[in-house]
Formats: sequence, C-alpha cells, structure tokens
Amino acid sequence: MLVLDEPTAGLDPAGSREILSNIRTYQQDQQATIILVSHSMEEVAQNVDRLVVICDGQLRYSGTPREVFSHGPQLEDMGLGVPEMTRVFHRLHRLGLPVDPSVYTVEQAKDAILAALANKEGR
Repeated sequence: MLVLDEPTAGLDPAGSREILSNIRTYQQDQQATIILVSHSMEEVAQNVDRLVVICDGQLRYSGTPREVFSHGPQLEDMGLGVPEMTRVFHRLHRLGLPVDPSVYTVEQAKDAILAALANKEGR
C-alpha cells in the first residue's frame, strides 16, 4: 500500500502527468493499493477507480467517480471542487436538459450529448 498526500502539488501539467503515470505503473506492476489524497478533482477524476469523501471527520460519499460526482452540488457545499465537465453537466441538467449530471470526462460528455441528441431525434 502506498499513501500519497497531494503528490502533484506545485507541479506543472507535464510534471503532474509524469508523476501520475509513474504511480499508475507502480500500482499495476506491484498490484498495490494506492491511496491518493488530493483536492484536485480533475486529477482524481482521471486517475482513480474509487473515491472516498471525508468531511468533518465523517464519511460522506464512497464509490466510483461517477457515483461520487453525481453529488456535485453537495461536494461544492463541502468546499470541494468537482471536475469542470461535472459542473457543466449539473448546470445543463438543472436547466432541464436530459443529460447525466455525473459526467466527469470529455469522452463521457461527448457520449452524453450524442445520446441526448439521439433521444431528441427519436421522439
């Protein structure tokens, strides 16, 4: 098990990508459990299989990134950010568009928009 607290803090984007790539390689090679503590939800969204959100010493959310980021407004109320894509899709959902508010990657956003357009055309 490897516990890392803000391993990319203060690094430029290239340095962050390199560190995270090294962490992924280590995890795969060693079949290790990696605990990554971070306030960067963009970084978290791209690099974890499971998230645990602790606030005021209490477990608030636990699950896949999609499950946890579906609680975007609540996460923001706790002082945590959410990936920009999640913020956009929560807003679209609040505006009444039939999109999944738990989207957190560009690829998921593309799929969600195409699905919404297909549903609209299929009416």
